[in-house]
Amino acid sequence: MLLSLPALHLQTSEYHPLLQLPHGRLGPWCSPTGSPAPLSCETGCGEGSWILVCRLLVPTQVSLLSMEEDIDTRKINNSFLRDHSYATEADIISTVEFNHTGELLATGDKGGRVVIFQREQESKNQVHRRGEYNVYSTFQSHEPEFDYLKSLEIEEKINKIRWLPQQNAAYFLLSTNDKTVKLWKVSERDKRPEGYNLKDEEGRLRDPATITTLRVPVLRPMDLMVEATPRRVFANAHTYHINSISVNSDYETYMSADDLRINLWNFEITNQSFNIVDIKPANMEELTEVITAAEFHPHHCNTFVYSSSKGTIRLCDMRASALCDRHTKFFEEPEDPSNRSFFSEIISSISDVKFSHSGRYIMTRDYLTVKVWDLNMENRPIETYQVHDYLRSKLCSLYENDCIFDKFECVWNGSDSVIMTGSYNNFFRMFDRNTKRDVTLEASRENSKPRAILKPRKVCVGGKRRKDEISVDSLDFSKKILHTAWHPSENIIAVAATNNLYIFQDKVN
Repeated sequence: MLLSLPALHLQTSEYHPLLQLPHGRLGPWCSPTGSPAPLSCETGCGEGSWILVCRLLVPTQVSLLSMEEDIDTRKINNSFLRDHSYATEADIISTVEFNHTGELLATGDKGGRVVIFQREQESKNQVHRRGEYNVYSTFQSHEPEFDYLKSLEIEEKINKIRWLPQQNAAYFLLSTNDKTVKLWKVSERDKRPEGYNLKDEEGRLRDPATITTLRVPVLRPMDLMVEATPRRVFANAHTYHINSISVNSDYETYMSADDLRINLWNFEITNQSFNIVDIKPANMEELTEVITAAEFHPHHCNTFVYSSSKGTIRLCDMRASALCDRHTKFFEEPEDPSNRSFFSEIISSISDVKFSHSGRYIMTRDYLTVKVWDLNMENRPIETYQVHDYLRSKLCSLYENDCIFDKFECVWNGSDSVIMTGSYNNFFRMFDRNTKRDVTLEASRENSKPRAILKPRKVCVGGKRRKDEISVDSLDFSKKILHTAWHPSENIIAVAATNNLYIFQDKVN
């Protein structure tokens, strides 16, 4: 799905990035790359040889995909590829997430739809299909709404999806738009009951007077049907737009964060939440920062972090007090005076924060860099990776076309040894933490042949450009990789670009 997401941002000609937007929206504050080297085998990422497994397209109309259609119609993969120039803004992918086993991959789009892909089962005569994903279920998660009291239009766009660990045959996931979080159950049904006494074959009630015999209902086999049903709806708790949801390690609670507040929910209670962070000042004119992302610790249910538009990260402990208005740890890097510019405050805003799987580190993404922080060292990050430092000279034009407000995400691989994040021109970057090597790869339609090996790309900053390089002035800023996901245990990655979803795997995988 190739989606280029228009960034949610302030109208820069009229508003300062930290002032309140119309309709109650708060805007996000709002080493030059060398020759890309292959990633090391020791880290489990192969030798930089990533191959395209499949390119998937989100169906443009969910209603066209009936759950009862023939199973072949649900396999929308390479056979579905054609020029989708008619793709609308609603088809733009806005989030990507693997489940805990990696067998399912969920995407959400700006049209409020959730499409779930299932991994193809490996067979002896189809070894080449290992890692390929096909459409498993698709459903409309959110609809556009209008708040008449506030004259506020609520978009249906899916901001985040989070899976719950599988406890039985069904799957559960959380999806959220700007205001409402929903808990969905996705289950399979391959049998149907027949032989009702009080209903006919069409399901209509029968006249009891006409019933002369009793039948024992039986279950008959039927074509596999995947059903998605909403089990909980958590609404009316956020004044501003939700930017993050995170499931707690106790699997009984989760939190949702907007620009100024973080709420804690119990999965069984939909009409009440607990406010655990509130940074809204008494006078909105005194507002200096907003919350940009939040996440629970992967192992300690009492600990969570949230990032701000000032480039700071706060670690909070819910055991200290009910309202975590005082942080336990505060992570901030002193600003380098030599890099100070008009745009310093904007590009320092953190767009994503992620705990490592081990829980020892925190990874953050700002506009130009990815940083890794040790929980035991607050004064500076232990690692800093330049994603696209060649754009530093282009910040003025990026400010004018609003790209400077784009929110890039970042992800860890399963062993926390490699990190990945997106860039422009449909480039995405991988950084090996052990060898300090990096590689730039591209997800594009031109390279969308199945099993094709990705060639490392290099951006030429100045001087004579080589044949395999691309000039920084030739980058397409309308093509951007904002959302990526990494399989929890294997070297399989999902990269969202506009309305296309590219799935790659390491060649040696």
